Amino acid sequence: MEAKGRRAGVNANKWIDISQPLDERTAGWPGDTPFVYERAWRKEDTGSVNVGRIRMSLHTGTHIDAPYHFDDAGAKAIDLELDVYLGEAVVVHVPGARAIGIGDLSGAELGQAARLLLRTDAWPDRRAFPAWIPPVEPELAAYLAVRGVRLLGLDLPSVDPLDSKELPAHHALAAHGIHILEGLVLDHVEPGRYELAALPLPLALADGSPTRAALRKLV
Repeated sequence: MEAKGRRAGVNANKWIDISQPLDERTAGWPGDTPFVYERAWRKEDTGSVNVGRIRMSLHTGTHIDAPYHFDDAGAKAIDLELDVYLGEAVVVHVPGARAIGIGDLSGAELGQAARLLLRTDAWPDRRAFPAWIPPVEPELAAYLAVRGVRLLGLDLPSVDPLDSKELPAHHALAAHGIHILEGLVLDHVEPGRYELAALPLPLALADGSPTRAALRKLV
């Protein structure tokens, strides 16, 4: 996916959009609510404004998973700490991985960043839902927690296999206090240190939230 005007060169003062555009062609989970935008009011009818409304799954495009998504007793979107989604992040490139484990990150410079973003390049066409993704190995959660990681983001629709019902990586990450950010667009982002902004919406009862995620290079 290439969004016009969003792939310009990176510099220290420029925010880079790493979100998927939301429209009727955005690939959602098979069987889940597709994205629809429509105008509830039209300017030619009201004489003053267009007013739109949308219908979509909360797990469409770039989004966060609240623990309530996979745990009935888990925190909802409005309960999440905002500072988890704002601050220093490190982008690590892990191309060709069959599963994402400790070995894939053992040589990576994580530094002091509490936010880790994984660029896998395993979902090149975001207008089509992937048939397969490299899942996160549950053992990675403890490894990241010891290193101070509080947020794991990646350019995939899930941290678990697409057909998983047990969701072992979701549960392992939550057990170690690591939040989940999915559906990023990182194909234009080089590995390194960045400032991340990816705030969820204040949805009081929700199991997730779409986000407008962006990075700014740290020097």
